[in-house]
Amino acid sequence: MTQKKPKKQKKTPSGSAGSRRTRKWTWIAAGAAAAALIAAWYFLPLKAWLEAIEGRIDGMGVLGGVLFGLAYVGAELLLVPGAILTVGAGYLFGIAGGMAVVWPSATVAAALAFLLARYVARERVERYARRHRKFAATDAAIEQGGWKVVALLRFSPVVPFALSNYLYGLTKIGFVPYIAATALGMLPGTFLYVYLGGAGRSFEAGGKHSVWHWALLAAGLLATVAATVYVTRVAKKKLHRRKAA
Repeated sequence: MTQKKPKKQKKTPSGSAGSRRTRKWTWIAAGAAAAALIAAWYFLPLKAWLEAIEGRIDGMGVLGGVLFGLAYVGAELLLVPGAILTVGAGYLFGIAGGMAVVWPSATVAAALAFLLARYVARERVERYARRHRKFAATDAAIEQGGWKVVALLRFSPVVPFALSNYLYGLTKIGFVPYIAATALGMLPGTFLYVYLGGAGRSFEAGGKHSVWHWALLAAGLLATVAATVYVTRVAKKKLHRRKAA
């Protein structure tokens, strides 16, 4: 009797299915973040707070931006989520002005937290890091890839920005490569939040602009969100490959 050869099983495109699931959850997360910001705008007195801040810094010129930046640095060091402040900067100073205030302030906060963790409060930060499961893998990846991994992590943060600043102080990366990678990696996310704030301010002055203005504003917002999501996806894939190597 001749034995029948077993039929070859067709390979299922598990990778493509996994990537589709990843894309789905990435867009869901982006939508949830946008919904949370919109909800905060309507259900918390954010507009009133921003108007109060605007009343205080109005007429102060550059000094107003400096004071807002100092408050931003203090909030980051105290582990206060910076998303609302970043949106607020776009609302108060516009897109270009908001970036000029927030980007340097976030970089200074990242530098100070890194130095505090490395030289001042190392033991306390180490106690937290031991309870954080992902930190060991992150530390190993940074040891292998250096500043490139830090930049990827900033594009697609494993832990919140303010907290990660302290955790990076425990790794072996040098201060200058860390700051350079941080400043580069946080650009897309920072620009997205500042743009949201600037767009919100423009929408308040609804009757003052043409239909083309709103069309360009909406197109710019969609392009910014799409670019941020795309960069985050690419960063996640590269991080996964580095950790699997």
